[in-house]
Amino acid sequence: MSNPATVSHAVDADGIGWITFDDPASRANVFNPPTQAALRAAIEALAAEPVKAIVALSGKEKIFIAGADLKWLGKIATPAEGKVASRAGHALFGLLENFKMPVVCAIHGACAGGGFELALACHWRLASDAKETVIGLPEVGIGLIPGWGGCARLPRLIGAKAAVDHILKAQLLPAAEAHKTGLVDEIVPAAELRARAKAAALKLAASGKPARAPGAPADATFFAEQRKVALSRMRGQPAPLAVLDVIEQGAGAPLDVALELEATLFGEIAAGEVAHNLVHVFFLKDAVKKLTVDAWFAKPVNAVAPAPFQKIGVIGAGVMGSGIAQWCAARGYRVVMRDVKPEFVDRGLAVIKGLFDEAAKRGKMSADAAAQGAARVQGTTELDALADCDLVVEAIVENVAAKQALVAELSRVVRADCVLASNTSALPIDELAATATHPERTIGLHFFNPVSRMPLIEMVLSPHTTRETAERALAFAKHLGKTPVICRSSPGFLVTRVLFFYLNAACELWEQGVPTDVIDRAMRDWGWPMGPMRLIDEVGVDVTDFIYGEMRHYFPARFRSTSVCAKMLAAGMKGRKNGASSGFYIYDGGKEALNPAMASFAPAAAKSMDATAIQGHLNGVMIAETKRVLDEGVLKTADDADFALLMGTGFPAFRGGLMRYARAHGRV
Repeated sequence: MSNPATVSHAVDADGIGWITFDDPASRANVFNPPTQAALRAAIEALAAEPVKAIVALSGKEKIFIAGADLKWLGKIATPAEGKVASRAGHALFGLLENFKMPVVCAIHGACAGGGFELALACHWRLASDAKETVIGLPEVGIGLIPGWGGCARLPRLIGAKAAVDHILKAQLLPAAEAHKTGLVDEIVPAAELRARAKAAALKLAASGKPARAPGAPADATFFAEQRKVALSRMRGQPAPLAVLDVIEQGAGAPLDVALELEATLFGEIAAGEVAHNLVHVFFLKDAVKKLTVDAWFAKPVNAVAPAPFQKIGVIGAGVMGSGIAQWCAARGYRVVMRDVKPEFVDRGLAVIKGLFDEAAKRGKMSADAAAQGAARVQGTTELDALADCDLVVEAIVENVAAKQALVAELSRVVRADCVLASNTSALPIDELAATATHPERTIGLHFFNPVSRMPLIEMVLSPHTTRETAERALAFAKHLGKTPVICRSSPGFLVTRVLFFYLNAACELWEQGVPTDVIDRAMRDWGWPMGPMRLIDEVGVDVTDFIYGEMRHYFPARFRSTSVCAKMLAAGMKGRKNGASSGFYIYDGGKEALNPAMASFAPAAAKSMDATAIQGHLNGVMIAETKRVLDEGVLKTADDADFALLMGTGFPAFRGGLMRYARAHGRV
């Protein structure tokens, strides 16, 4: 048998054959050529035995099969190569589907992509009720389509509409939801999975393979509507359209015809730039789990794990402060939130309660957990209440003098080992730490708004920050479930600096006469979730104008601050922030439309500029500024910059990252 350590087989005393996936070299089981060869060998060996039925299961504690090895799939270079890989999977899983005796799949842990396609080829599917058990076909999320039978078999199991919905959402479902949707036949207690799988196998051995009614088809109108949705929500990505083609065209055809269509389109998609880009993004995100501070500090001789934070102080009960406090409390930290006036504190506590209530309403946590989380936040106007905190994060007004004064006050109150962090989005940490008694324990932790939804944290090191401080802060960010990027203190760090150079360049085009909707449409069509003018409204015209001033202060030779945002503020137009309802657009009753009042600030004559020119100019501004950031050593690698812009600005992931795009298209 090929590679018996990866996939093993055995036959028990009752004539049940067992196929066990358990790669000893990895925490996960994944499909790659060696695993496929091992599975084929196991099936062929059992076919030669007098077995009554087969059960396929995993030897891992938390993973059934995590899908195909993306390092392998990411190397597919041509459509022909991809088609061969798809056909190989079809042939392998066909051995299970056409096995002489019933095949049962016993799922415990993550069953994703190719793992679930294996399950679909089996005749009966059980899933454990463990929280680790999640099931589905997430391939579209990384630019691929299910290529080992998922697009062909799932519609036959649960119907075309349900299959389209599941595959295009690209989400793994908890076992109970997977059962309700029809992806699995039974939910069983995790401790009983093996016994219940054997019982199902013996039952099927006696009664025969189950007969199933074919899934309901869908008409052409349904597929036409789904294509419109895909073109709108997932613009620039070919995988959703390919899924719809396979399901629509394969629905009335024999299974082998549907599988061949799936293989052809899988090959085209897997060899394409978008799939390669999204697989690259997957690995960028995965690398954060292993992120350390080693690239920034000499390794210690005798490494000792730094003490974790237990109690967190947050100064400022505004939007950012209350968001940070709520997120910390939701992750089990005790939190003290301080502001200068009782009414500010009360308002912040109300915001925190609202965030917890919303989380409970959306099913993110139970009502009891939400109440306990809110109770972990103490509000105060007294700075002394922060005396026993391990970490204090300031989230006050973006003003160097105010922050320096606060740091000086804090230094007299907190313990000597307390870490002081700033949530500043643009101000250099070394400037803010100038008044700290222990500047080595200062750091930047730039959260993004809204804290409950934005995953990125820019972790900013000053020249004084020690390795221990950085390690404690990094562990904290990971415990919060955030995705950190480490950078050196510099005005605007990476995200704010690059983003606001981009927004300012868009304002320059507007001041030259390019209409708001023309600019925004061009960038949306390129893949951004919203255009730059609409983004200014979302960020806040006041915040935008303030940061323009900071960029002009720190980069006077290169940043020509536009005046349109200042004029808008003078006219009372603040965008969509904090209940404001007008900016480049007006927002009334949930609807948005171009703001006619902007005509008073616009040039007399409109300027014609096509979408390609707009996209090239604005992307070029971002590329040039990111390159300067890298040249200055603010970040270590272009991948770091790509990751931060993907997670912090909404840069379209299917482009693979700004600098990856720039390299691929000769922009650097």
